[in-house]
Amino acid sequence: MLIDLHIHEKQFSKDSFLALEEIVKIAKEKGLDAICITDHDSMGLREYAAEYTKKTGFPIFVGIEFYSLQGDILAFGIDSYPDKRVSAQEFIDYVHAQGGVVIAAHPFRHNRRGLEDNLATLKGVDAIEILNGSTMPDATMMAVQYAKKYGFATTGGSDCHYPHKVGTCATYFEEPIHTMDELVAAIKNHKCKPVFHQDFSYFLWDINKLQWTVEDMQI
Repeated sequence: MLIDLHIHEKQFSKDSFLALEEIVKIAKEKGLDAICITDHDSMGLREYAAEYTKKTGFPIFVGIEFYSLQGDILAFGIDSYPDKRVSAQEFIDYVHAQGGVVIAAHPFRHNRRGLEDNLATLKGVDAIEILNGSTMPDATMMAVQYAKKYGFATTGGSDCHYPHKVGTCATYFEEPIHTMDELVAAIKNHKCKPVFHQDFSYFLWDINKLQWTVEDMQI
């Protein structure tokens, strides 16, 4: 199952130019099976996303991209989040107290919005975003090295704010994901792998190959 875990919708991410209806349309065209909306410091789209899922039959999960004091963190499986910036460790603990899961978003992006070397000391990071549609290859390589060294689960997401970016990177799940609980469990149990879109198909990213390649197993 293919899910783009990192998408911004314009109603609650003011730097996005994407409406939910357009996101779903493009996601289907790309061959995605579901999407995740992760707006900046907001989960305001939850109610409408649930209604649109019922209307279309296309799964839409709503998480958050929270800007902690050390950098951006994706979170799923939570009902609430801090109303102000807090440390990365405090946010991770907050999410885990609700049974949720956290992913280090674009950890080495050049805009300094990633957790970077804090990954070595933070407790409870569930996964690391290896593939991000708006991150340069050298930053991807750093994320790969940290994933291998510390044994993080690995994911991919487009981080899209524009139509052409939807689904450029995503995550392959070994089993079907129907609920938020299943999504959280799959990430916690490392039942996921990053993929990238090229030539109208998705390809698995092998973290043991420190280069971009389309020689891996096609999805």
